Amino acid sequence: MDKEEIKDVMEKIANISEEDLLEEEETIGARETQQALLNILEDVEEARARAVEERNKTLAIITNFTDGLLFFNKEKKLSLVNPTAESFFEVRATEIIGTSFLKLAEYPLFSPLINLLAKEGKGLFRRELKIEENLVLEVSTVPVVRGKENLGSLIILHDITREKGIERMKSEFVSLAAHQLRTPLSAIKWTLKMILEGDLGKINKDQRDYLEKSYVSNERMIHLINDLLNVSRIEEGRYLYKPVLISLERLVKEVIDSLKTRADAKNIKLIFKKPDKQAPKIRADEEKMKLAISNLVENSLRYTSSRGQVVASLSHKGKRVELSVKDNGIGIPKDQQKRVFSKFFRAANAMKKETEGSGLGLFITKNIIETHKGKVWFESEEGKGTTFYLSLPIGSETKEYFKRF
Repeated sequence: MDKEEIKDVMEKIANISEEDLLEEEETIGARETQQALLNILEDVEEARARAVEERNKTLAIITNFTDGLLFFNKEKKLSLVNPTAESFFEVRATEIIGTSFLKLAEYPLFSPLINLLAKEGKGLFRRELKIEENLVLEVSTVPVVRGKENLGSLIILHDITREKGIERMKSEFVSLAAHQLRTPLSAIKWTLKMILEGDLGKINKDQRDYLEKSYVSNERMIHLINDLLNVSRIEEGRYLYKPVLISLERLVKEVIDSLKTRADAKNIKLIFKKPDKQAPKIRADEEKMKLAISNLVENSLRYTSSRGQVVASLSHKGKRVELSVKDNGIGIPKDQQKRVFSKFFRAANAMKKETEGSGLGLFITKNIIETHKGKVWFESEEGKGTTFYLSLPIGSETKEYFKRF
């Protein structure tokens, strides 16, 4: 570029006014702002598209979910129903969306569910619920919370009709088999008893030994059959009670006295510690309560070695009567303690020490005590022993409760 050209450029620059510069700056600024807005709009559009996609995914999951779903908002109005729930309650979502919690009880099939939810109140829980003859649901509630704000409750409905049907068939089979076995076993028992007592003529020592072993084995079979029948009745809801006011102290004494011979045969001290003052009476089915106490004491005797000790202690605490059965036997391994009250459970060390046993005694005991509004629990350490506790309300506390029996 020569001197003349440079001079022309300098003159043009000199001639640019301040207004022209401001106008140029504004134009550039406007373009930058416009580009920024376009970028923001693109981001918003992408975010909206992602939100729509996620919403559609969520709706697809809810729609195709095999469990029924209901959502009640914080105003306790139904705001979501999936097709599975529509099928359970034989309604259309459009008919009930926006309906209040209590208003739903007017629908016949909804009534059992609304009654259950009203009874349980808020919080997380899981319950079985029979809606009709061919529909049993497992109902779970989940509080929905965002930060500290409660958004409502999600109700999950899982169909367990088939499982309950299979369970019922199993119980019916066990009940039928047990009933059929009990009659011939009883006949064998009385026949052996007659022979042992000499009603059919004298028998020699060897014959007596064999017959006595057969009698003991037959008694074990009868005991197992009775346990199976009890479990079957519990599962079918037919384990009925005849509650009367009884002395728990008398029941425990009768159980201890009946098991003294067995304790002496194993060289085990069986002790009953009575309370300082006579404990109040409880309201209970005497036969069932006696069975529950016997199961606890027999367990302690079974798993306590010779020269061991089993102590049953009775005490009165406020409005409850508490019984503890303590032994210094083999104890229960820590990793197996959660299963103690399960059907057919026997700890590994228990099976090594005593091969006989059905694993049903504690399951039956737990059901008996809990049906009497009581509690049963234990403390145990392997190799050092176990203490079982049961706590029952005094008679005056359960009068209204037992009116239904």
